[in-house]
Amino acid sequence: MNRTDRLLGILLAFQARRDLRAEDLSSQFEVSVRTIYRDIQALSETGVPIAAMPGTGYRLLDGYFLPPLSFTADEAAILTLGGQFIRDRVDPELSRVAGEALQKLRSILPADRRLAVEQWQENLRFVTFRDVADATKLSELRRAIRQARVTRILYQARGRPSPEWRDVEPVSLVHADAVWCLATYCRLRQAPRLFRLERIDQLEVLAERFTLESRHLLGPDGKNPLGRYPEARVRFESQVERWVRERQPFTFLREDPGDDGAIFVYAVRDEWELLSWLLRWGAAVEILDPSWLRQRFVAEVRSMLLRHIPTDDQATITSVSEPGKRY
Repeated sequence: MNRTDRLLGILLAFQARRDLRAEDLSSQFEVSVRTIYRDIQALSETGVPIAAMPGTGYRLLDGYFLPPLSFTADEAAILTLGGQFIRDRVDPELSRVAGEALQKLRSILPADRRLAVEQWQENLRFVTFRDVADATKLSELRRAIRQARVTRILYQARGRPSPEWRDVEPVSLVHADAVWCLATYCRLRQAPRLFRLERIDQLEVLAERFTLESRHLLGPDGKNPLGRYPEARVRFESQVERWVRERQPFTFLREDPGDDGAIFVYAVRDEWELLSWLLRWGAAVEILDPSWLRQRFVAEVRSMLLRHIPTDDQATITSVSEPGKRY
């Protein structure tokens, strides 16, 4: 990066964050702290109001703004594609805002760059097969998150006979694997939890407010919350490994080397949820441990056999002597 580009980058960094240390800028632009001192001095001499704050670093004084930026075709295309991606996956209010922003961006682009952006849109597409059926929930939950208000939800957890009410402290909305989830601190479980919006039957934003604290982190010190669940080690036959990697469940943790190919490790957060995913791979999957999950898998396969074979033949299947045995 030449000096001119670096000086502009420093200005942009100040506009995004008013207070910066020379050490932070040195790390960001990969130059020495002494070079940053000289750059700050050069910007000050051109009239940029940067003040030195003892013990803090540097501060760009209020009231200073850069002139309008000129986007390259690629930059404009990335902003357009990102805006369209958001527009198609949010509630109507945010969708309208995204549409207006896209229109403003298009209006300031020269004709040649508008054509380049249109070419990008033809070459790179993001398709969603889901309607934003939870638009009302998204809007209400965004308001609850902004105002830090406790929210009461009627949630149908998988495997439970009926939904139950929970008071939660909403932290953020997460769009993962084409599904919207609400990240919260659940007062019932007294721990961070993710709730799928499609399983929230009713919700009410309460008047009570909360303050963000360490309990709202995903796990201890913000680490992966799946670490507290037991682990399952699974082997897949080599011809399906590629397809397994293509769409792993949320509870996938890692791959470990094995004597006969990779061993896939999952957190057993919900026993049936993991089993139902493993069952789709049929005879190409083998649960190595824990033994109780292996036995549960065998019992499920046995029940499937009994349901599908003729009644006269069911007497031959009285037990399964070896967990994981193939039929």
